[in-house]
Formats: sequence, C-alpha cells, structure tokens
Amino acid sequence: MTTAHNQGGPCIELERSLPSEVAAISPFVDKLLLLIRKFGCVPEGETDVEIALREALANEIIHGNHENPRKHVYVRCCCGRDEISVAVKDEGQGFDVNKTVGPTAPENTGSIHGRGILLMKAFMDEVRFEENGVVVHMRKSAGKAAAKDAQKNQPT
Repeated sequence: MTTAHNQGGPCIELERSLPSEVAAISPFVDKLLLLIRKFGCVPEGETDVEIALREALANEIIHGNHENPRKHVYVRCCCGRDEISVAVKDEGQGFDVNKTVGPTAPENTGSIHGRGILLMKAFMDEVRFEENGVVVHMRKSAGKAAAKDAQKNQPT
C-alpha cells in the first residue's frame, strides 16, 4: 500500500494480483471492500463499486484469461477522499469494445453473458478500456451526499 495522487488529491494506492479462478473473486472483493470502507472511500452499504469490481474481475478472468490457471488478473485501486479509481488488467488478447453486442440485442436476451460492461457503466461514473480491452479503468466520485456532509463539517 502506498500514497499516490488521483484527480481529487492524495490517495491510498493498493496493487494486487489474483489467480484466474472465478472462486478467487469473492474473497478478494470482500477484503478489498473492507479496506476501502475503512479508509472512507466507499460508504457502508453502498454497493456500486462492489458490483462493478465483481463484473470487471469476472470479465477479465472468464473472457480475458479464459480461466487459465497460469495467468493472473492485476488490480490497482486508488482510494481518495473524493473518489475511488480501479484498474483491472488481464493477460489475454483483448477485445474490441466497439464490437461487443449489448445484452438487450435480440440475439443476447437469453444469454448468461454480456451484461458486465453495461453494469460497470451503470454503477461507475467513468469506465474506459485501454490496451485493446486488456485493461478496464473505472472511477467513482464520492457523490453529492458525501460532499454535503464534508461541507457541513468544514469550519466557518
């Protein structure tokens, strides 16, 4: 764990890797959420970051690394006062995000896959793909409610 800077100022930065096993997702996310809640980056009871992170990890493990046990997924999380940013990277070949067919397309309505990107975009303020889809960057601001609480606690 290190101290770094994000768009909103200083942040606590954490980098970890996990094996390309679906079973590794929940224990990893549970531990990470405990840590980022402890630092106040995500309020207790807020699930947006959790859902987006679970979807990103599942996509990287299942579609990126094809659950290859010799490959890993790398996560970098920057937990700041005003926002949290997460980057998830796999060791796969990537994909063209512009060629993905959304879950509401007629050919996908019965599919068990295809909702991850939609959910990430719905729950995070920013989602972007880099390195041909090998890396997904997600960012979530603290929100207006947290900003109002912080403003109330400022000395006048």
